[in-house]
Amino acid sequence: MPRAVLVRQTGGPEVLELADVAVGDPGEGEVEIAIDAAGVNYIDTYHRSGIYPMETPFGLGIEGAGRITAVGAGVSDFTVGDRVGWFDGRGSYAERIVLPTAKLVPVPEGIDDETAAALLLQGVTAHYLLTSTYPVKEGDPILIHAAAGGTGLLLVQLAKARGARVLATVSTPEKEKLAREAGADEVVGYEDFDKAAREFTDGVGMAAVYDGVGKTTFDKSLASVRRRGYMVLFGASSGPVPPVDPQRLNAQGSVYLTRPTSRDFTVTPEEVRWRTGELFEAVLAGKLKVRVGAKYPLADARQAHEDLQGRKTTGKLLLIP
Repeated sequence: MPRAVLVRQTGGPEVLELADVAVGDPGEGEVEIAIDAAGVNYIDTYHRSGIYPMETPFGLGIEGAGRITAVGAGVSDFTVGDRVGWFDGRGSYAERIVLPTAKLVPVPEGIDDETAAALLLQGVTAHYLLTSTYPVKEGDPILIHAAAGGTGLLLVQLAKARGARVLATVSTPEKEKLAREAGADEVVGYEDFDKAAREFTDGVGMAAVYDGVGKTTFDKSLASVRRRGYMVLFGASSGPVPPVDPQRLNAQGSVYLTRPTSRDFTVTPEEVRWRTGELFEAVLAGKLKVRVGAKYPLADARQAHEDLQGRKTTGKLLLIP
């Protein structure tokens, strides 16, 4: 019987349990997949802890890549043996999973399963943030927090490809090196980064701030935005941001505050294929590097969560069934 990581009651990393699970046959429009790699994402910690409530028990994880082992009725666009990836598949910390084909994207030749699993959710996030939330233009000064993390490294590379000037924040010298290698023009720590943002822009402020850290950075991030600029809050690794008085946006210079999520930027299969297609093309062309910071056995999901939330990691974390 295949194994999966389950959450029977929400809480800290200690609630994660590796257990045998029954995987039914694929139904209409579904396929069964043998998972080769599962992505570990910060949203998984929100599900595990109950910040994003889910009915227990549930299988953790939403992202992965692998090979199709069986197809259900009515499936014509995939066949047994096809390599696929996904970023919206509940229960992806597992050895096998059944998913509807609408959630899958083909993984092209030249990209291995670990790269696909490391790229999809964070890559799609970086893509919609830079192309749709605030479309970055040539010469735009932007601030990217946690620039050595999985999403951060992709954001830096994709932003530089669009011609942006990038100021990045990190917490250690090792992470500074990674952010600079990804193309950041300047890298600073979290203390007084708002002052650094003003210096970086000769006092004008940032066209956009991409903040996935949340509570501990929000105030200074908002103070870093230029008149009619964008404050893009897309995560809360340090905790949720308290309620915001809209008058602060007025006082800052009629700035825009947005809290985007991937489901609103992957509404149709065409939009998903567009975003993932551009990401795969960039990787194949050598223009986008995907850093896998650490790989863990499925049984060590707890350790992966502890390392992620302890800010001990760089790049993407993967579970290998």
